[in-house]
Parts: sequence; C-alpha cells; structure tokens
Amino acid sequence: MTAYLMEARGLEIRFGGVVAAQNVTLEVKEGQNLAIIGPNGAGKTTFLNICTGWLKPSAGSVYFRGKEITRLSPRQICRLGVARAFQIPQLFTEHTALENMLIAASAREGHWAPFTALSRIPEREEMMHLLEMVHCGDVADRPVVELSEGQRKLIDIAVALALKPRLLLMDEPTSGVASSQKHEVMEILVRALAAAGVTSVFVEHDMSIVERYADEVAVWAAGVVQLRGGPAEVLEHPDVIRDVIGETV
Repeated sequence: MTAYLMEARGLEIRFGGVVAAQNVTLEVKEGQNLAIIGPNGAGKTTFLNICTGWLKPSAGSVYFRGKEITRLSPRQICRLGVARAFQIPQLFTEHTALENMLIAASAREGHWAPFTALSRIPEREEMMHLLEMVHCGDVADRPVVELSEGQRKLIDIAVALALKPRLLLMDEPTSGVASSQKHEVMEILVRALAAAGVTSVFVEHDMSIVERYADEVAVWAAGVVQLRGGPAEVLEHPDVIRDVIGETV
C-alpha cells in the first residue's frame, strides 16, 4: 500500500516549444498543506490540471491512494476524492451562497433533476454547516454577485468540501483578495480543511502566505521541481530568492 495520498511519477508535457513538465516526480503526504511556487509559466497550474484530469501528459503517471488516475476524466477523479478550486471561483453568481452549496450537494448525491426545487434538497443542514465552517453562514441567502472576492473564494472552497474530497488542489487561493484580508481568508480556509480532514496542494505567489500556512514547499522552474523542503529552508535559498521571490516582489 502506498505511503502517499497522491504521487506523480515522471510527468512530461509540452505546449509547442514550452516545457511545462519535464520528468516531474512529486509526492503528497496525507494531512499536509503543500505549496507550489515558481515564476509565471513554470508549469505550476499545468501540474494541477494533470492531477485533476484536465490535461493528459505525454509521459508519466499520477496515482491517488495507490490507484492510477492519469487517464481518467475530471469527473471520475473528483468522485474518487480529488477536488479542485480554480484561481477564479467557479460559482453561479446569480444564485445565493446556499443555493450554490445545494447544487453541489445535488451533483454529489445524483438526485439533481432540472425541475427539482433547491429548497427540497435534503442536504440543506449539511451545506449550511459547511458555509459556517468558512465563516459565510451569515451571507447564505445573499446572491454571490453581491459578495466580496474573499467571501467568494471561501464559498468556492465550501463547494469543493461539499464533494467530500480527501485532497483539494487550489490555484492561488488568495488571488484577487484584498491584501488586508489575505491572511484572514487563508486562516479560515486552512482551519476548515483541517476540520474536514482534507489534504491540500496550493499554488501561491504571496510568500507571506506560503511561509505561514505551508507545511512543505515545492519550487517549480521551467517544468522541473527545482527544490522541495520546509518553508524556512526553501524561502531562504539563494536561487529561490533570485528567481521566485525577487520576481514576485
């Protein structure tokens, strides 16, 4: 039995002359928050897309809980326990926060029908609990279009948690959030994941977020995992300061 929740082995993918993954091997330990950092175009989001079935590598394999998932569809991978949160929250903005949660619950349980009233979906209490976990219970009945970017990010995470994942892959969870709210949003997010027992991998450009909330950091450069280790070790490395932190600043 594998010791890792997810493993990527020897991943290769190119887009024309751009190498997005070159013999990438990376393991994700259960219970950790793994941050992926690197300059723009390094292949970070491509890695998330491969792991969630949105892209197929030209070589290499991805395993989740010991099962190969490389060629499965995004929906099949999601049903196995791997959820995805995109850089831009994928929400129905004309619906309320709670309605978005109920739609997710319906998709999970398979009892969605075009004319089923959301008010009749039995998971309402469970979905309200998830909204409260991300401190959005007080906006449950407000249309998403009226909410701040930070609230939308948190509701997007709650929608992902509604699918009962074991692993959540997040692309820049604090992108678009006001600087004064980034740490508050990430604090709520990390606590909600811990309460739900969900492991996370997140791409992030804000090094203060990485330093505070990552258990481990993997550095991407030109499609290669250049370095991996604890936040203090990685963020103080001269190559990372020169190639990643300097560029981010």
